[in-house]
Amino acid sequence: MAKLIKKDPKLKEIFANSPVLPATSHTGDIYFDLVRTIAYQQLHGKAAAKIFGRFIDLFESAYPTPQIVNQMEIEELRAVGYSNQKANYIRNIATFALENDLEQIDWDNMDDQEIIQFLTQIKGVGEWTVQMLLIFSLNRPDVLPTGDYGVQMAIKNLYGLKEEKRALINKMIDIGEAWKPHRSMVSRYLWLWGDGK
Repeated sequence: MAKLIKKDPKLKEIFANSPVLPATSHTGDIYFDLVRTIAYQQLHGKAAAKIFGRFIDLFESAYPTPQIVNQMEIEELRAVGYSNQKANYIRNIATFALENDLEQIDWDNMDDQEIIQFLTQIKGVGEWTVQMLLIFSLNRPDVLPTGDYGVQMAIKNLYGLKEEKRALINKMIDIGEAWKPHRSMVSRYLWLWGDGK
């Protein structure tokens, strides 16, 4: 951390005022983590957990295998509380997992950009979703999720930025150069610091 602070003194504030980061899940189960990430998107934590719990309860093994999800009717997924759009996205992930045999992919042999390009082929899965997987599921160390609202707001507050949209993203990329190759860790501290604000 001292080396990072030397390169970017602004980081001293977020490191000093945030708790130690918890370990990431690093499950390596990209299919399940994709489903869970999509399921939680645009919902508050407790509501998302409740709906996801009802979804998991639909499966005997408490695991939504792609084979079973792919055969489910959209109405079954909507019955647990998902919107039509979200239910379709979850089915899309299951179909993609079957067609591409995600369990057999050696993610360690793919770089971050290759994984983003591969998984964003799924309708409903965007770059932000895959970046969350890279940070939390695959434990990739150098991901800067420039499209994440929480990271954007934290950087704007910390650096006093007024830029918006593309100009803001370009500024974030410039600032983040000093954090390489630890941009995932800094992003996680920015979330914590921003939440505290």
